[in-house]
Amino acid sequence: MATNPKIDMSDRAQAESARALVLQHLQEAHATEEALVTNLRAHIAMTPRGSYRDSLERHLTETQQHERAVARRIGEIGRDRGLLAAAYGAVTTLVGQALVLTKGPFDLLRGGPSGEEKLLKNARDEVVTEALEIAIYDALEALALAVGDDSTARLAARHRGQEERMLEQLRGHIPHLSNAVAQARAGGRPSYDWETTGAADTARKARRSAQRKATTARRPRAGKAETPFAGYDKLTASDIVSKLSDVTQAQLALVIAYERAHRKRATVVERAQSLQENEPFPGYDDLTARDVAQRVRDANEATAQKVRDYEGRHQRRVEVLEAASRQLSGSSS
Repeated sequence: MATNPKIDMSDRAQAESARALVLQHLQEAHATEEALVTNLRAHIAMTPRGSYRDSLERHLTETQQHERAVARRIGEIGRDRGLLAAAYGAVTTLVGQALVLTKGPFDLLRGGPSGEEKLLKNARDEVVTEALEIAIYDALEALALAVGDDSTARLAARHRGQEERMLEQLRGHIPHLSNAVAQARAGGRPSYDWETTGAADTARKARRSAQRKATTARRPRAGKAETPFAGYDKLTASDIVSKLSDVTQAQLALVIAYERAHRKRATVVERAQSLQENEPFPGYDDLTARDVAQRVRDANEATAQKVRDYEGRHQRRVEVLEAASRQLSGSSS
C-alpha cells in the first residue's frame, strides 16, 4: 500500500523547499483576500439594505482582518522576500483578474439583467469564491502541519472556519434571491430598490457630511476659515462668479458663508444664491457625468426632466444632457 510522502525536516534542502512552499501558499491566500475585499465592496454598493447586505458587510470586515493577518504572517516567515517579490506580484495580478467578478454598482444600470438578477448572480459568484478560499486554507493548513508550522496552521484553520460560515449564510440567501427574480420576471412588483443600496447610502452620508461642514462654515469662529475651493482667495469676484455653475450645492453654501464672513462681495453671494436648489436625486453632485448618464437611462420621465433642467443650469455636461434628452424622447414616444 502506498504511503503519504514525508518531509525530512532534518534535511536542510527539503526543509527550505517546504517552507518556501508554505510561503507561496500564504501569498496566494493574501492575494485572494485582497481581491475579495474589492469584490465585496462592489457587491455591497449594489445591494439594498437587508439580511443579505448585512452578511456581506460582516464578511467584508472579516476579509479585511484576514488580509492583515496573512500579511503579518508572510512578514514573520518571509526571510527571502527579495527573491519572492516578483513571483508574488504575478500571483496578486493573476488572482485579482480571476476573482474580481464585477465592475461596480453601475453595471446594473447598463441594461441587461435586472437588479434582482444581478444580486442572484453576485451571490452565486460569492459562493464560488468562498469555496475557493476554503480549499486554499485547507491546502495551507496541511502544508503548514507537514513542516511543523503550527502558527500558520492555526491561522488557516481559523480563517477557513469563518469562510465556511459565510458559505452557509450565502447558500441560505440564494432561495430568497431566486424568488425575487421569479417574482420580478412574472410581472410582480420588483423588490430591487436602488435608493437603499450601499452606493446610495454612501452618497447620502457624503451629502450629510458636506451639509454639516457648510453649517459649521456659517458659524463665526476664530482662526482662518476653510476656503470653498482651492485658490479661492486669489480669484476676483468675476472669476468666482464664472466658476459657480460648476460647483456642488455644498460648495455654493460654503461660498455664501465664506463671503459673508470675509469679503462680503454682493455679486458673488447673489450669484451663488441664484444657483442654490435641490439636486435631482440624493448624491447627484458627487457622481461623474458617466455615472449620472447611466443612472438616467433607467430613470422615469420626471427624474430625467429634473436632471436635464438641473444640468442645464449648472455643469452643462454634454453626456448627461444627451442621456436625459434621449430618455425624455423615449418616454414621450
